[in-house]
Amino acid sequence: MATEVLVPVLGESITEATLGEWLKQPGDPVKADEPIASLETDKVSVEVPSPVAGVMGAHAVQPGDTVSVGAMIATIDAGDGAPAKTAAPEAGSTTAAAPAPAAAPQEAGGNVDAAALSPSVRRAILEHGVDPATVKGSGKDGRLTKEDIVAAASNKPAAAPAAAPAAAPAAAPVAAGGERREERVKMTRLRQTIARRLKEAQDTAALLTTFNDVDMTAVIEARTKYKDLFEKKHGVRLGFMGFFVKAACMALKDIPSVNAYIEGDEIVYHDYADISVAVSAPQGLVVPVIRSADQMSVAQVEKTIGDFGKRAKEGTLKMDEMKGGTFTISNGGVFGSLMSTPIINPPQSAVLGLHRIEDRPVVRNGQVVVRPMMYLALSYDHRIIDGREAVTFLAALKNAIEDPTRLLIDL
Repeated sequence: MATEVLVPVLGESITEATLGEWLKQPGDPVKADEPIASLETDKVSVEVPSPVAGVMGAHAVQPGDTVSVGAMIATIDAGDGAPAKTAAPEAGSTTAAAPAPAAAPQEAGGNVDAAALSPSVRRAILEHGVDPATVKGSGKDGRLTKEDIVAAASNKPAAAPAAAPAAAPAAAPVAAGGERREERVKMTRLRQTIARRLKEAQDTAALLTTFNDVDMTAVIEARTKYKDLFEKKHGVRLGFMGFFVKAACMALKDIPSVNAYIEGDEIVYHDYADISVAVSAPQGLVVPVIRSADQMSVAQVEKTIGDFGKRAKEGTLKMDEMKGGTFTISNGGVFGSLMSTPIINPPQSAVLGLHRIEDRPVVRNGQVVVRPMMYLALSYDHRIIDGREAVTFLAALKNAIEDPTRLLIDL
């Protein structure tokens, strides 16, 4: 007796998704509630659990297919899956024991079945020339992620120079004719949504970006002095984002239009600050929301961001955690960005871009000194935020970061 696996309810107003990857192949044993497939929605990846224990049956759809809520995507057969692992060899085979060693690469590199790898992982394998069987997966259930492939590629030893004369003829065909390949990979639903929303923001809002820089000396000193005590007491590392989120909340109170948005012919103001924080995930950039960040301590902010980052990598962020938000902070500095002009996250009216910290010469009290400096960028909708307000917001943020005591006494 086979049990149908149906696409679960994905959230309010979401009626369809894209099958990202199969986590179980036909014949694999499955437990009740064990994830068997991953679905990609407009915002997050959602795992589909098995409704019963048994053996994975036939796949009704393939990775990349669009499926509707309630649609049947697979079946679960009764049994424990043992026959699938002890299937008899084909008649006439003289190497019945040969298949056993073939399992070794799969154990070393996690799930290396091409059908089970996500498109981004397959693309990374082709780009970097990495054998997936030699890579240990860090994803859920040991699955390979794009980051695993990139890390393995960076750790590969450099190709040794050709010492033997026999090596020269082998390289000749590539140099002469070259093997130029192209691959077409369908955009994930998340990437399509990101592309559409960014283009909508450019087409709808009157975007403008203003810049400032901030001296990070005081924050770095505070972090160095208290990071060990902070981690011991709160169980989380003290980073820079906690300071910037709190400083942004304080500046948003002073300049409420930066925390507002346009709806029709009205301006909607908020007396709270729900801060969207851009987080990198294997499928692309996701933006979970820190609710009522203005009411949180730095420790609570750091714990929330750490949890978001971990679950974004695992693909377990919930749909409700991605909704709303009144202001966004995007930290391109973690990737080495010096300066950028971020695009707002509609319907929000502003986004703060943080960048890398680097030592630069600045003038202090008539003397040229070296200070750890960071560029700040505020992109905003000029329809609702005037230049004076944007500059004032950045100045307030700068003052709070350069003198963190202001965060304690709300100045």
